[in-house]
Amino acid sequence: MWQEVIVAVIVAACAFHAATKYLPAAWRRQIVHALSKRGFDQDKLARLFKTQSSCGDGCGSCGSCETPAAAPDAPKDTGVTRRVITLRVQR
Repeated sequence: MWQEVIVAVIVAACAFHAATKYLPAAWRRQIVHALSKRGFDQDKLARLFKTQSSCGDGCGSCGSCETPAAAPDAPKDTGVTRRVITLRVQR
């Protein structure tokens, strides 16, 4: 009986660790948002899932929805910078 409980706790901890580390950021933000709606602390969840605390709730306080307006008279950069990649041929 105790072995099954311990194995269940270990599997749950591994699933939580995998969710916080390997899920896409959008999914992690949705999880934080869903759990914060149910009464959990959003700041603590955001730290656990490594996301920003205000993302996903639609409040607009993080500024992610705002797009900066481009200046109409901004000079365009005509200088081309090139990166040289050296190849080593092995024969």
